[in-house]
Amino acid sequence: MLDPFYPIVDDVIWLRRLLPLGVRLVQLRIKEKPEAEIRRQVREAKALCARHGAQLIVNDAWRIAIEESCDFVHLGQSDLDSADLPAIRRAGLRLGISTHSHSELDRALSLAPDYIALGPIYPTILKQMPWAPQGLDRIGEWKRLIGDRPLVAIGGLTVERAAPVLAAGADSLAVVTDVLRNADPESRTRDWIAATRGITGS
Repeated sequence: MLDPFYPIVDDVIWLRRLLPLGVRLVQLRIKEKPEAEIRRQVREAKALCARHGAQLIVNDAWRIAIEESCDFVHLGQSDLDSADLPAIRRAGLRLGISTHSHSELDRALSLAPDYIALGPIYPTILKQMPWAPQGLDRIGEWKRLIGDRPLVAIGGLTVERAAPVLAAGADSLAVVTDVLRNADPESRTRDWIAATRGITGS
């Protein structure tokens, strides 16, 4: 199982701030940086997670995730076209895949991932999305379709929305803007930890 809350961050600097608060799972998603810089950050992130007893999900950079012996790699649908999935499996990494439609879910399930992500649940300001918000009913549908695999909800999530999203069937909530763009990210992270672990009993 995944921790019921995990932040998605775009720089290892965030891990230095958030991991000491009790974050147990974090995704490092770095875009448009040189490979050497991504590797440096992944290496530091892995060391920080080990120090704080947390797990690290590396977004997209599957080769680096393999070479640095990370816990998870997360791939979007376009990333699946070029990723060496057998190599990921041989390295012992667990695999998460993003989905936004039934066809994408079918493709993801055919690859036997360790968890499935669904989004955006609510409207999001993070990036322009070609998909309409999925809503709570879709969470329940996805959970029925994926069975025992953990279901990660993402997109427009706030602490106030955590309870209904978990109640709808999500196992873990991936959060970006509600933490990173908050006036007090540390305080908001504490709120998330208290809310999700109180709800799930983790």
